[in-house]
Amino acid sequence: MTASSTADQLARLKELGAATVHEAQGGTGALDSAVKPLHPAMAVAGPALTVDCKPADNLAIQHAVTLARPGDVLVVDAKAFLEAGPWGDILTLYAQQVGITGLVIDGSVRDSQAIVDMGFPVFCRGICIKGTGKNQPGKVNETIICGGVTINPGDVVVGDADGVVVVRRRMGHRAIRSPRAEGSPLPNRFAGRAKPGRAHEPRSQTHRTRLPLT
Repeated sequence: MTASSTADQLARLKELGAATVHEAQGGTGALDSAVKPLHPAMAVAGPALTVDCKPADNLAIQHAVTLARPGDVLVVDAKAFLEAGPWGDILTLYAQQVGITGLVIDGSVRDSQAIVDMGFPVFCRGICIKGTGKNQPGKVNETIICGGVTINPGDVVVGDADGVVVVRRRMGHRAIRSPRAEGSPLPNRFAGRAKPGRAHEPRSQTHRTRLPLT
């Protein structure tokens, strides 16, 4: 598989969106619904750089960022611990500088508004202003469980407003070519059912005519 074809697959998976990809691969790979983007406009698709870290400690995360390659998505098992934010604006800045395309963390982050303003896609379980230690060793680029799903290094992570789904490494082409992914776009499927002259009629106008005059 060439680099360009991989890039094309990632772009297509991102375009399809997490919900469609989830259905296209048989309803598998969805992280817990509590793992959501900091902002609904955030979207990401890329290979996972996995991190296993201790609760309230981000030493392993800092190490992982130094190992990342452009296009990687950092995927962190922070043990669903919500009372500390091991990721913030400083790590976001460094991640952008080395080409990391997003973060998925089963835990909390802080500096959330700054991260949104920086335009860096972050998917997390919570937000917490409390800081973390930098003392406990962890694991990088090993199989982890994040959001209830087993994730291997290099698996493709797709996230958007609906949530996050994982596609097994080298299986992206199957999701893209599935009947669900290759089906007609939603507007086309329903175009023939719309009544002429009413498909784009604002609902508010329809109801406004029924209000009694005073």
